[in-house]
Amino acid sequence: MFYAVIMAGGTGTRFWPESRARRPKQLLPMLGDTTMICTTVHRLRGLVPRDRLIVSTTAELAPSIAQELIELPRGAILAEPYKRNTAPCIGLAAHMIVRRDPDAVMGVMPADHVIAPEEAFRKAVRYAADLVEEDPRRLITFGIPPTYPAEGFGYIERGEPVASKVREQRTDAPGTFRVERFREKPDLETAREYLADSRHSWNSGIFVWKAQRILEELEQFEPAMADRLATLAESIDTVQFEGALKKEFAAIEGKSIDYAVMERAEEVLVVEAPFEWDDVGSWRALARLKGADECGNTIDAKHLGLETAGTIVRGGRDHLIVTVGLTDCIVVHTPDATLVAHKDHEESIRHVVDALEERGWVEYL
Repeated sequence: MFYAVIMAGGTGTRFWPESRARRPKQLLPMLGDTTMICTTVHRLRGLVPRDRLIVSTTAELAPSIAQELIELPRGAILAEPYKRNTAPCIGLAAHMIVRRDPDAVMGVMPADHVIAPEEAFRKAVRYAADLVEEDPRRLITFGIPPTYPAEGFGYIERGEPVASKVREQRTDAPGTFRVERFREKPDLETAREYLADSRHSWNSGIFVWKAQRILEELEQFEPAMADRLATLAESIDTVQFEGALKKEFAAIEGKSIDYAVMERAEEVLVVEAPFEWDDVGSWRALARLKGADECGNTIDAKHLGLETAGTIVRGGRDHLIVTVGLTDCIVVHTPDATLVAHKDHEESIRHVVDALEERGWVEYL
């Protein structure tokens, strides 16, 4: 059977001042009126039933996530007591799944991506699951064909095409390749080279594999982490689980699944995503998703602009934002804080949270 794991523990600091510690990006309606976590769950309808869905988040966010996803059954939300990056949370979710179904296929995805059309996504995940059923050694990731020289994404360099009966039986099967190597976030010049080279794609952070297989890979490459997770797994569905979770998670060294497994494993494949994708990593994503007016402005607010160009403005409908003489800026208004930044400094927005914490202005975090 197929299970899905949604990772929803991020803080979304680049979306301050809307994104806060107790209401980060995945709990915001970045597009339309639906929160990103709800949109992600809805996207899985028809692909996986609610009782085979796990949402992994932090203990601090778990109550808000549960309130947002009231349709999920009890036990669907995994609350991590400490942030330990993606490998430990994926490993623990895999143990929970294997306990229920030792032969399960497991899909893993972040809670805060924009993907369309949804049926194309579901079809691609089903295809990846079939590839894994064909060869249980396979670890599948999705690569996004780049549309601009992005510096904020990791890249995947593809190798040779994969021979597969699953692929041969489908006339519309997406491109499927062995992964040659994973690339770190590049500088602009390198990103331009990747864009011109059809062998590179953006790393989507969406995975499909056998739950048991990812545990075997963790045991091979991260034995200390695997041992802690195996000890913790012994208490799943018992009254000792919460105590064991705090003890074992505290002792685990945090590491991403890319570093822990994907960059070191052998049977890693990349499927060329047949859907549109954006990780909505910063405010500039609004321009890509919502478009711009004739002056290059992206407006999601009650706004009056004079001599304003290339600027992103976001705020509520009950507050007028007026911009005069701004070019290539980001303006975000909330009831208790307002951000004004140049687009060239959008990566520095994440440091605002650190500065606020240093000053003791915790009411704005």
